[in-house]
Amino acid sequence: MTVTNNAGPGSDVEVRTDLITVVIDGVEMQVPKGTLVIRAAEQLGIEIPRFCDHPLLEPVAACRACLIEVEGMPKPQPACAQVLSDGMNVKTQYSSDVAREAQEGVMEFLLLNHPLDCPVCDKGGECPLQNQAMSVGRPDTRFDGAKREFEKPINVSAQILLDRERCVSCARCTRFADQIAGDPLIDLLARGAKQQVGTADDVPFDSYFSGNTVQICPVGALTSASYRFRSRPFDLVSVPTTCEHCASGCSLRTDYRRGVVARRLAWDDPEVNEEWNCDKGRYAFAYLAEGRIDSPMIRENGELRVASWPEAIAVAAQGLADAKGRAGVLVGGRSTVEDAYAYARFARTVLGTDDIDFRVRQTSDEETQFLASSVAGAPVTTTYDGLEGAPAVLLVSFEPEDESPIVFLRLRKAAKRGTAVVSVAPFASAGLTKMSGRLLPTRPGAEAAALRALPEDVRAQLGEDGAVIMVGERAAGSAGTLSAAVELAQQTGARLAWVPRRAGERGALDAGALAGLLPGGRPLEDAQARAQVAEAWGIEPGELPGGNGRSGQALLEAARDGVFDALLVGGVELADFPDPALATAAIDAAGFVVSLENHHSAVTQRADVVLPVAVVTEKSGTFIDWEGRPRPFSQVFRDALTMSDARVLSMIASAAGVTAPGDVRSLRAELGGLGPWSGGRFTAPAEASGEAPAGTVLASWRLLLDAGLMQEGNPHLAATARPTVAVVSKATAAALGETATVTGPAGSVTLPVVAADIADGVVWVPMNSPGCHIHADLGVVPGASVQLSAGGAA
Repeated sequence: MTVTNNAGPGSDVEVRTDLITVVIDGVEMQVPKGTLVIRAAEQLGIEIPRFCDHPLLEPVAACRACLIEVEGMPKPQPACAQVLSDGMNVKTQYSSDVAREAQEGVMEFLLLNHPLDCPVCDKGGECPLQNQAMSVGRPDTRFDGAKREFEKPINVSAQILLDRERCVSCARCTRFADQIAGDPLIDLLARGAKQQVGTADDVPFDSYFSGNTVQICPVGALTSASYRFRSRPFDLVSVPTTCEHCASGCSLRTDYRRGVVARRLAWDDPEVNEEWNCDKGRYAFAYLAEGRIDSPMIRENGELRVASWPEAIAVAAQGLADAKGRAGVLVGGRSTVEDAYAYARFARTVLGTDDIDFRVRQTSDEETQFLASSVAGAPVTTTYDGLEGAPAVLLVSFEPEDESPIVFLRLRKAAKRGTAVVSVAPFASAGLTKMSGRLLPTRPGAEAAALRALPEDVRAQLGEDGAVIMVGERAAGSAGTLSAAVELAQQTGARLAWVPRRAGERGALDAGALAGLLPGGRPLEDAQARAQVAEAWGIEPGELPGGNGRSGQALLEAARDGVFDALLVGGVELADFPDPALATAAIDAAGFVVSLENHHSAVTQRADVVLPVAVVTEKSGTFIDWEGRPRPFSQVFRDALTMSDARVLSMIASAAGVTAPGDVRSLRAELGGLGPWSGGRFTAPAEASGEAPAGTVLASWRLLLDAGLMQEGNPHLAATARPTVAVVSKATAAALGETATVTGPAGSVTLPVVAADIADGVVWVPMNSPGCHIHADLGVVPGASVQLSAGGAA
């Protein structure tokens, strides 16, 4: 606790009253009650050897490498588990022969059965066992017997390999799986010299977070199939980066060798991802190099041919200039802030249009109004730390484990400390169960009604200081849900957070890549906002588009109906739209299509000009995570020749006679100079509650590991994905048998049946997994009515 001591006029100084005085290696210091010896020693710069200790895991004292002498205790104590008490006198290996000899003995024992395979071990060169054997180990061993041997390696999952003879039984991996991820799928088996890490025979370690065990393993017992035997630490160049796969905003370290990414590791960022990341962010990077477009192309006589950059830029500039005022812009949801801002600027200044949208998914006018009124340019109100300290968190149309994994880890951590996690969902997912969460069973489409009729105890919890309502992007497909969430936040005082799935959506929103919105959340039709943006862009306010443009489905329908003479498309996959046929027809109907893309796609197959652009390792930029926190990253490959979207758009603008910045520094300076909007905002949406359709209703969301294009190229990762199944009620499962066929307007899929506590008349299937793509295969969106029948062979 703290008390305030008035040290002088107008001065308040916090004085801690929970401190104790201890002595470590002759140095007196004060630490809070409950501090472990190993943590206090770190504050003095004293490094005590350890293997099992990890600051984010509970103490276990398994390896005994950290033994120290404590005055008054008859034998050495483990520093990682010994709690300091007032007046305690501690001696480490630097001041005590007892501690030094104990540590040397433990190290000798740990090396008793450890193989001498450092030259081929992936951990070699960055191995704590190597380092500490040299620093605190004996130069010789007294043991000369045969070392234990095991089959090398065994798979604990398709992605994670285990060399059992290297294991020192520190239990870091098993504790992480149990305490942090909530996936206790690995454990220490057997006893004594036969003890080893293992799994149940029929349950592999298919955790979304399994890669973290490889990173924290101190001895190279756990390795990944994608990195094993590929490199040495001294061969690698390491660059701090930010994950591009979702809106969690994880800090990563990208290691590359000879111009190729070799691995990714979680980077220590206490305010965001702590020291963890998900397997998608860790292993899904093969797409960065495979299947790339390497040259500009233009369409000639109905066929694409390779062209020079000057030729392609000239053709693109002429075609877009001819369509000024009759053009639309589609921006993918994975753009950096700088690239999204460049698209937003290009649309208004070069194309003279406000028809622009970054949302390649299900949208609604209600969502557009919600984003404009409550999210765009809004100050940060909810953070990861805020989640951990919240008394209650309500999840609406949001499945954290699949849609924002670090949010899941933080919520699970918070739940263990007492935070009440409540979910408005059709059934209790595996993630909600791991968070000890409470389910408010809701049929798809009836979420708004559920929010407006919350149980009184939940409403009371949301009324406590610090409570949070987290709304996912899927709320756009349920009429009235976003309106009800805004009302609930206003009524209870809970903080409202919007959590998109893609890494670039929040940044694109703040950058103005949405019809009706200028950068910083400025309304396009506000005179002051127009004047500010026009001044920053060096144009007259009257040169900006006069009224709010089209977005979402209206934009695609206008393109299909021939309203646009040109479309500018950046990083868009047509299959991601809720109506892929409409999106394809929109591209086909446009008179002229320019595609900025790094991989071949359905858009590039139809485009008139294809311009290759950089992936995240070839450029610097910024993502904005769900909190609203900027997550800048630097360029990994400094000698990359591929240009960013912003640089290519700048070249097209220049060819069209318009000056536009293209480098990250200028774009950041211009956008930063505008800053957030402090004037009038859009009014919040106020739509009535929707209703779930009659009959069988489809529930769905994207699994973390699915058939996404950015996960291609890593079969080991794909093999750990959750199975594609149909989840139904127990009564429905009994009637269907082992498989079920789900039928929609476009077709049907047959999947294995899994029974769960889900309402009769509701079936859940994954949105975009192998064997089930609901938009293309069924022609439906979540909340639609489908037919359910007993299936044949799945």
